[in-house]
Amino acid sequence: MTEDLTPAQAYAAALARNAEAATALAPFREMYEFGLDPFQIEACRALEAGKGVLVAAPTGSGKTIVGEFAVHLALSQGRKCFYTTPIKALSNQKYADLVRRYGNDKVGLLTGDNSVNGDAPIVVMTTEVLRNMLYAGSQALSGLGYVVMDEVHYLSDRFRGAVWEEVIIHLPESVTLVSLSATVSNAEEFGDWLDTVRGDTEVIVSESRPVPLWQHVLAGRRMYDLFEEETDHGGRGASRREVNPDLQRLARTENTRTYNPRDRRRGKMVREADRERERRQRSRIWTPGRPEVIERLDAEGLLPAITFIFSRAGCEAAVQQCLYAGLRLNDDEGRRRVREIVEARTAAIPTEDLHVLGYYEWLEALERGIAAHHAGMLPTFKEVVEDLFVKGLVKAVFATETLALGINMPARTVILEKLVKWNGEQHADITPGEYTQLTGRAGRRGIDVEGHAVVLWQRGLDPDHLAGLAGTRTYPLRSSFKPSYNMAVNLVEGFGRHRSRELLETSFAQFQADRSVVGISRQVQKNEEGLEGYREGMTCHLGDFEEYARLRRDLKDRETELARQGAAQRRAQAAGSLEKLKPGDVIHVPTGKFAGLALVLDPGIPAGRTNNHRGFEHHDGPRPLVLTAERQVKRLASIDFPVPVEALERMRIPKSFNPRSPQSRRDLASALRSKAGHINPERHHKQRSAAADDREIARLRTEIRAHPCHGCDEREDHARWAERYHRLQRDTQQLERRIEGRTNTIARTFDRIVALLTELDYLRGNEVTENGKRLARLYGELDLLASECLRDRVWEGLTPAELAACVSALVFEARQSDDAVAPKVPAGNAKAALGEMVRIWGRLDALEEEFKINQAEGVGQREPDLGFAWAAYQWASGKSLDEVLREAEMPAGDFVRWCKQVIDVLGQIAAAAPKENSTVAKNARKAVDALLRGVVAYSSVG
Repeated sequence: MTEDLTPAQAYAAALARNAEAATALAPFREMYEFGLDPFQIEACRALEAGKGVLVAAPTGSGKTIVGEFAVHLALSQGRKCFYTTPIKALSNQKYADLVRRYGNDKVGLLTGDNSVNGDAPIVVMTTEVLRNMLYAGSQALSGLGYVVMDEVHYLSDRFRGAVWEEVIIHLPESVTLVSLSATVSNAEEFGDWLDTVRGDTEVIVSESRPVPLWQHVLAGRRMYDLFEEETDHGGRGASRREVNPDLQRLARTENTRTYNPRDRRRGKMVREADRERERRQRSRIWTPGRPEVIERLDAEGLLPAITFIFSRAGCEAAVQQCLYAGLRLNDDEGRRRVREIVEARTAAIPTEDLHVLGYYEWLEALERGIAAHHAGMLPTFKEVVEDLFVKGLVKAVFATETLALGINMPARTVILEKLVKWNGEQHADITPGEYTQLTGRAGRRGIDVEGHAVVLWQRGLDPDHLAGLAGTRTYPLRSSFKPSYNMAVNLVEGFGRHRSRELLETSFAQFQADRSVVGISRQVQKNEEGLEGYREGMTCHLGDFEEYARLRRDLKDRETELARQGAAQRRAQAAGSLEKLKPGDVIHVPTGKFAGLALVLDPGIPAGRTNNHRGFEHHDGPRPLVLTAERQVKRLASIDFPVPVEALERMRIPKSFNPRSPQSRRDLASALRSKAGHINPERHHKQRSAAADDREIARLRTEIRAHPCHGCDEREDHARWAERYHRLQRDTQQLERRIEGRTNTIARTFDRIVALLTELDYLRGNEVTENGKRLARLYGELDLLASECLRDRVWEGLTPAELAACVSALVFEARQSDDAVAPKVPAGNAKAALGEMVRIWGRLDALEEEFKINQAEGVGQREPDLGFAWAAYQWASGKSLDEVLREAEMPAGDFVRWCKQVIDVLGQIAAAAPKENSTVAKNARKAVDALLRGVVAYSSVG
């Protein structure tokens, strides 16, 4: 095409090529075998121009290329780059990638578990490590030019999200920030905030997936496409997506069918032909079993596949089902390679622990190309599964949703068994964001032409709902930022109280709250204009109609209040009379469907008790069971007794009476009519209204009649305008309260935390006390409790194993609370110390309530959980893994994870504990050594 260019055009093109060759991007592009996508080039050029970038793109689209370009720029400029990730496994993976490219000497790793070459120019770390470095003023920050925040959408995480905002706010201005996010619907809003706190930030959003994704539903033997595509290029460039009508027809047929052999039609049993047709139809539609699904995908060339099962036990069960079904996805050469890799990667695990960890069963499944992947597995085992999957030696993985969080483990196909998962509180539908994150694993760039997402048919599945999940590719990024005690003392020490408050008001949380206030403020302005118009409409030439309307409103409010009090008093009297009823009392039901004569069979539940009746809870007093004169046995409610009731007569209820027997009911009802049918109930005389004798009402009526506006001919017209004015004024006041509640919310929480810390002598104005400096070294959910335990010398004199048991209560949280069984704890000093920790927490909890610090809002100290104390004590005491896991009834992966968190906090305590007249620091270090052995010590990095 160059011969078609004019000389001027050819010259301009040559200049552009030369300019491109002179950039840092040109040699960087040559490092990759594939060409960069437009969004990657745009982000890299913005970085080279000195701007920060926010890149929001789908999973698997290659966002990390932009982060790697920041690494390239840092090395070319002789500066440092920190590459942060949300989880240690992702840090390990990125560390290995960068070492392969730049060598061991230029790349370091800092996580809670590992410290490798921390002074290198490129350091991969978890976000918490960088946050701690910023607060500590670490020397490692000198020369820092770039920080890459991978998976920055983690700032929505309600437990850890605040760390991302802390880092973004506190990084030096000279540092260029590279934020990599999943596709979020409010990327521009997040970019605006970054622009505010970090300076010039380019927002690059890419919606397109590098590998097209096809959506399916597998029902019985048939794979249905979710969408009926009308395309321009044979299914590549869909112009319109309609839900497959065959799938909608199937859903309507299956979800409305209620086959029951006892159904009657025109008084006869359903004909045999109908039942046979029903059976034939049903035989075509079922939810395929797990081995059947894998075999089907294997036959169609759709492996490797990840099946998401929202249960650890379900993942393990799926592997066993595939083994029992005789499924084999690897040939002899594949099996040999698997065994070779697994034996090399697990060589450091003590032989005596392999049996305990289920190693041989796990290896057998791996050799067949099948594996589970969940947080309960040993980290080493998970890493091996990831490695074998990427190498194509494991072809079917059954995983919980944790696999979707950043790990580079793409598949050709992703399978979702259900669209419902347990969220920790209840079974809830997965969100569009979760669906996008899970199915984003389907389609391997450079390997697959297309990816596939398969949802298994379940009774009740709604194709339109599924299409909504699949069609909504984005979800909003919501800040979860909340100040903590540790954050408060670190901020005050670094910036003073006033500047700290200003810094917190720059958080994304406050930015979002302030933006939401803008719309409310506009509504307030409109309301105020409306109020002005209503005020003109109620203007009266005789006097102040606003004052007159207020008197009328006060009268109405007083009458309503007295009527409410009267009704409540009558209900209380009626409930009191019901409580006095006894079996055998004959009463007259005053109103309702069952009004008339009745015999009390059972007086009901005492007032204040709860009675479950047809799914509703009633707290409104007794609900007597009665037999009416019309032979009906019914449970009545307080609504049937608007006035008090008294026993008219007494009757003996035969012991043989059966309320379910029509004959019994007929006989007793007949006896009831004979005994009391002639009695006329006493009429309940209506009481004199309280309003008739109320002095306040008399005063208001006198003032209303004496007011000049009372004689106005247009009084009622003015009154209608006044009522509109009042309603609009009330609405406006509610909006103003909402604005007040959302403005400076973060700063107000900070003020309460500072007030509590001042009360406990952690802060004195802008001064951080010795107690405060100790708290500044303690990071974690129970930072203040740990600091108080050090101050009160609760852990003095404990052995290292006993200290490990106590510290475990600061980090452990049971997956499911079991209040029925008290956790086992070590006896002696450890038990006493744990008891003292709970007492200190009780004191802090009362203080938080006094200072209006609300745990429900994510601020404050939860109760320490003693559920891991015995396991930590046993392991630190040198017990075998078999013995510890058997007693703890805990998966190995969970055990290792909790041990590592205990080790992390023990390290903080060793640094924060007094150096003189204290054994805590020394024993904390000994406890770390005691815990860091066997499977806990093993790491694949280094």
